[in-house]
Amino acid sequence: MRTSIAAIHRMRAESVRIPMITAYDYTSARIVDRTSIPMILVGDSLGMVVQGRDSTLPVTVDDIVYHTRAVMRGCARPLVVADLPFLSYATPEDALRNAGRLMAEGGAQSVKLEGGAVMAPTIRRLVEAGIPVMGHLGFTPQSVHQIGLRVQGRDVAAARQLVLDALAIQEAGVWGLVLELVPGALAEAITARLRIPTIGIGAGVGCDGEVQVWHDVLGLYDELVPRHTRRFASLADTAVAALDELAGQVRDRSFPTATQTASMSPEVLTEALADVPGAIRSVSGAGAAPAPGGMP
Repeated sequence: MRTSIAAIHRMRAESVRIPMITAYDYTSARIVDRTSIPMILVGDSLGMVVQGRDSTLPVTVDDIVYHTRAVMRGCARPLVVADLPFLSYATPEDALRNAGRLMAEGGAQSVKLEGGAVMAPTIRRLVEAGIPVMGHLGFTPQSVHQIGLRVQGRDVAAARQLVLDALAIQEAGVWGLVLELVPGALAEAITARLRIPTIGIGAGVGCDGEVQVWHDVLGLYDELVPRHTRRFASLADTAVAALDELAGQVRDRSFPTATQTASMSPEVLTEALADVPGAIRSVSGAGAAPAPGGMP
């Protein structure tokens, strides 16, 4: 049974912390479906970790729709939230059209957008149309060229504005809020003032939950681990070792074996190759063998 927004709200009410993970394809969604994680974010972070770009900005609505479809096919239990990418919600009309696509075509249960009080009219428009909206404050990747890649809300004015923005978008109708790269004490203060769940990333344990990027926590890259994450596995190293072992076994002819090879009747093969011209090269390295039917 698919996790509902109401179930996430109950977790908050019962002080059960809420884990959330990104996923971008069928395989990763199938793996998440086997865990206790109740929420998946199909994030525009796919621009960097899947497409190899240097920011989230080039990601399109078509990209998010495509990846959301794949994730939805791979899981039956987690709540799936899809990011509205850069400039896809520049106006309430744009937001309504593109959020509708993420839900109708992609199958998402909710969309997520970045921004504070200025986004309140857009949020209201979506919620009134029946589209659940998750907010995102603090470091907002789509605004990286304006605010820089740094912790947000460290001075009095910025901290106060984050609190006011959180309250404003709550009143506009968001059901949950991501707080990214916000000082832990400020994130905890915001959480205490809201009726909705806060999901942190680089915002401390005072949030109601935590979202992390699939590739970071599983160690799928060999780059330095960002401060706001922890590597819970080193799957890239495991994959490299496995692939090198495969390559070695292919070269030394220990793979594939008869177990991985389909068989057929020798008589059928002999009859099929009768009178077929051409020399036969021995794959065992012993040189050419005579062809069936006496051909040299």
